[in-house]
Amino acid sequence: MVHKIRKRKPRCGGKKLFKELENKFTLYDLKLGRDAFFDILRANNLLIRKRKKRINTTMSFHWLRKYPNLIENCEAITPNQLWVSDITYVETALEVTYLSLITDAYSRKIVGWHLSSNLKAEGSIKALNMALTKEKPKGKLIHHSDRGIQYCSNAYVKILNKKNIKISMTQSGNPKENAIAERVNGILKDEWLNDLVLNDLHDARKKIKNIIKIYNTERLHSSIEYLTPEQAHKRNGKIKRQWKTYYKKREVCSV
Repeated sequence: MVHKIRKRKPRCGGKKLFKELENKFTLYDLKLGRDAFFDILRANNLLIRKRKKRINTTMSFHWLRKYPNLIENCEAITPNQLWVSDITYVETALEVTYLSLITDAYSRKIVGWHLSSNLKAEGSIKALNMALTKEKPKGKLIHHSDRGIQYCSNAYVKILNKKNIKISMTQSGNPKENAIAERVNGILKDEWLNDLVLNDLHDARKKIKNIIKIYNTERLHSSIEYLTPEQAHKRNGKIKRQWKTYYKKREVCSV
């Protein structure tokens, strides 16, 4: 059963495997607690090891205007209230490419993405336009990112201002200031991308499209009651959070 799940989610962790399989154990007359399940994974070399990233994708030393952090110590309580953005690298056989992602902070759903051959702002703009086209946010929305030149560029800021979207940015290099976006990057790379053979940019785009579909519709998240991001996105404010330590206090994100 573990091998079957990992054909589509190659680096699905032990906790999520147990949550996904526990209702099926009775079909095989198996009585397994979580500790015993982890013992089986360990004995069969099926535990997942984390990797470290190596390429810096943030260029924050520039003259363009930088914006304050509007979301420190606050939470999103509905979909399309707070979007978090980031860029990560993806290696192919021919070149290093760059994946721009926009994630809904409430549901963890990836609402926009684009894979580029360079770090120019166009890739991030295409991810933003995808998110705006698909989601069509109607209420007040905050866009949060690091202080990279892509997000500070005139073209990117112009789109946000035109849509009356408030701009929020990290104030330091601490990844906790953009923790949800960093976490989503890590999930895609650790559970899929680092083990894939990608021939070129076209091949990578095709495979990443499928990966994001699986992430949004099949991968369970402990922080959203072990729902998928798509399921959480449809709950619209009816999720009990499993809060992490980087939240010192809980305030509603507001504009």
